[in-house]
Amino acid sequence: MKVHNISTNNSIINTFISELRDISIQKDRLRFRRNIERIGEVLGYELSKSLNYKTSNVSTPLGECSVNLLDDDIVLCSILRAGVPLHNGLLNYFDAADNAFISAYRHHQENPESFDIVVEYLACPNLEGKTLILADPMLATGQSMLATYKALLPFGKPKSLHLVSVIGAQKGVDFISDAFDADTQLWIGTIDKELNSKGYIVPGLGDAGDLAFGEKLQN
Repeated sequence: MKVHNISTNNSIINTFISELRDISIQKDRLRFRRNIERIGEVLGYELSKSLNYKTSNVSTPLGECSVNLLDDDIVLCSILRAGVPLHNGLLNYFDAADNAFISAYRHHQENPESFDIVVEYLACPNLEGKTLILADPMLATGQSMLATYKALLPFGKPKSLHLVSVIGAQKGVDFISDAFDADTQLWIGTIDKELNSKGYIVPGLGDAGDLAFGEKLQN
């Protein structure tokens, strides 16, 4: 798997990520969601450079203009609920894309430090021959990303697969590097070194879903 870690080069994405992490700034839910959305836009732009294009002619009031336009059928899939702002950022740039949504959550057993990934709701178009962009803002263990992809396989085999995350743990990146094909590409804002015993990224930013949409009751 090819990993594109955007933080290896300085850019404005550093500002957006620092505000997501900052415990005083992240209390503003609107700003938190918007920062994730803006990171989605940056990652979408970088991702777009790797896609396929074809030459088309555009008529202007003064003549004809030749331009290279996107030639991939794209499907955006996000993992609910934290993935919604990231999905919106990608959709701002891939506005003609089809869309898929899936719920995947951690189901803890008696041991709070162990969990299974449970997939419930799923809405998806045909994926056969499409370019699939799978978005999840926090790439912790990598298990949610893999479980989501496996749940999508009955809908067809994508031509290519791109994974998009805001922050990841190195352990999770290593896990999906082994789990996905070599031609899969990961586009990520930054990678943190640690994953704690409960499977949370350190320093990370906390629970992205709660910070974006409010705390949830635990089952």
